[in-house]
Parts: sequence; structure tokens; C-alpha cells
Amino acid sequence: METRILIAEDEPRLREVICDYFASKGVCPVEAQHGAEALELAQQQRFDAILLDIMMPELDGRSVCRALRRTQDVPIVFLTALSDEEDTLLGYEVGADDYVTKPFTLSVLYAKTMALIRRSRGSVRHGDCLELDGLALSLSAQKVHLEGEEIPLTPKEYALLLCLMQHRGQVLSREQLLYHGWGYDYQGDDRAVDTHIRRLREKLGPWASHIRTVIKAGYRLEG
Repeated sequence: METRILIAEDEPRLREVICDYFASKGVCPVEAQHGAEALELAQQQRFDAILLDIMMPELDGRSVCRALRRTQDVPIVFLTALSDEEDTLLGYEVGADDYVTKPFTLSVLYAKTMALIRRSRGSVRHGDCLELDGLALSLSAQKVHLEGEEIPLTPKEYALLLCLMQHRGQVLSREQLLYHGWGYDYQGDDRAVDTHIRRLREKLGPWASHIRTVIKAGYRLEG
């Protein structure tokens, strides 16, 4: 199956260089010159990943990402000159899967993008359902079924599980999980994540072994 990537970057020369590099690796790149064009293309066509410059005319990268996350789980990588921690966390809050800070090497950008694609293909989405090894999340109903049996989760437990499913294979810090489960303005202790992960594991039973604790880093969902 052909791998197709949308590259949204308003700087023509950089966009051309990225497209040429991915094409040399056998990937089919599709160009977007600004955010509005990127959103239109992403809503009309299938892509295995999307590379979004944050600072774009017409519509900025975060706005594009936020709009796409209402209907899609496609891997999204932000290309940005912003390296401030608050900017990074805001990007994760709106749904980014990874960040690459300018200036970057094309080989690193390619490696990160392909890794995200491999992980996303491990979690299969069928319409409104996200599935992994017998566990199914209904995105619209916000319900979870394990081997066909519904598992009652609180809204925060569901949000944490969904975040882990969408970022399968990635280590997510407590701070990142906080923003997905509690919101950007949460001011409490990040150890609240540990409590909810423990309760989530109890409810998931043997399947909970997929959720791995990464010491001094956070949590990772494995297939």
C-alpha cells in the first residue's frame, strides 16, 4: 500500500526539500502552501501522516490539527521554530503526536514520521471504533468494550486510555496525560494521573499489561 503524507509548510524552499526527501524514500508527498489548503486536502483525501508547520497563513497549524482531531486519528507532526515547553504542551493538547523543532535534519524527520505511521497501523480504526488486541473504543459514544463486554470507565479514565491508544508505542509524560484528561488549565498534582492509571488497570484486568510504566518518564501503551 502506498504511503501518502501531507506536507503543509508555507516556506516554498523548505517544503520542496522535505517533499523531495520523502519522495526519494518511496513516499508519496502532497504539498499544502497554507493551513486552509492543508485542512481542505486532509478532509478530502487519505493520508498516513500529516506534517504541519505551526506558523502558517490562512490558518495556523494548531487550528488545523484541532479541526482534524474532531474526525481523524491520522498521525500529526508539528514543524516549528517554537521550542518553549508551554508551546509544546499546547501542541499536544490540541492533538499533535510529535514535534520537530527547526532547524532539523531530514533523516530525523523521516524516521519520526515513519515510526508514527507504524504505530498507528498497529491500532486499527474501523469507522467510529479504535481497536487494539480485543479492546475497542467507541469514539462518539465514549464507551469501551473488551472482548465484546463493556468496561465502565469514568470520563477521565476514558480520556487517558484514548490518549494512550492514539499514541501507541510512545512514552507519554504525566504532564501530557494531564492535559488530555484534565485540560490545559489544570493546576493540581500530576500524580493524579497515577491514581487514575491504577484504577484503569484494575478495570481492564489482564489487558492492563499493555500499559507499561516507564520509570521517571511516564506511561507507554504496547501492543
